[in-house]
Formats: sequence, structure tokens, C-alpha cells
Amino acid sequence: MAVTREWEAFVLEQLAALGRVRSRRMFGGVGLYLDETFFGLIVGGAGDVYLKVDDDNRAAYEAAGSGPFRPFTDKPYAMSFWRVPPEVLDDPDEMTDWARAAVGAARRTAAAKKKSAPAKASRAAAAATRERSPGATKTPRQARSATRRTRRTPAPKRG
Repeated sequence: MAVTREWEAFVLEQLAALGRVRSRRMFGGVGLYLDETFFGLIVGGAGDVYLKVDDDNRAAYEAAGSGPFRPFTDKPYAMSFWRVPPEVLDDPDEMTDWARAAVGAARRTAAAKKKSAPAKASRAAAAATRERSPGATKTPRQARSATRRTRRTPAPKRG
């Protein structure tokens, strides 16, 4: 069952003090964004709200008896979004504090991914270089250019 527009509006109202929070419908649920930072989800017919969690804010969720979002009930996979307790959701000030911590978690996670991305890219480039033979071209355009050059080879002189 999809999240109702009324519930979506209520959650956005509870987060108003955080800033320009916007929502985006996706996969039967709703994503929550502050600027371009994806920090929360509203899912299911009950409209459960989940916020981004990392090591800095996980203890508060554990203390409240909350758990992670599991998109597939038949699989053990859990996402790093944890359910917001109802008493937090009902209090706009507390909800804003939890959401602010979730935005921080989302930004820290994104920053960590960016730091590791160049290393992954350079490893992939090194592997690709090793796989290429010494005379191989890099792009289709270079391959076409190399083919044209071989066609322009002058014919042997008759004599």
C-alpha cells in the first residue's frame, strides 16, 4: 500500500524547522531530501518513517528499540535507515533533532564514498591497462583512426 499524501504532508510539516525538506515518490514510498542529501524514507501503508543512521546516531535508535528498514522481508538484508519511534515523530522539535543527525549521517556516508571512489577508479584503470595489449587502441574513435591510417599505406612501386 502506498504512502498517502496526507501522511507525507504531515511528516514534511514535522520537519519544517530543518529547512527546505522536499519529498520524492519512489518505489511505492517517499524519499526525504534536504538540499540534495537523501536522508529519510516513508514506506508502507502504515507510513513508517526511517532516517539515515551511522555509528554517530545509531545508539539513539537502539535505545528506543527501533530497527533497520528491511525492504525484503524474506531476506536478511537491512538498509542503513532505521525506523523513527512514534513519540519522536509526534514531537516536531525532537523529530528535527533526529532528522538533523540523519542528514549528518548521510553526508558523512557520501563523503566517505567520495574518498574511496578515486582509489577504486584508479584500480579499475590499472586493471584495464594491464588487460590491453601494447598495440591496442583505447576508444572506438581511435580504432577507426588506426584503420584509416592502415588504408592509406602507399602501394608498393612497380618497377
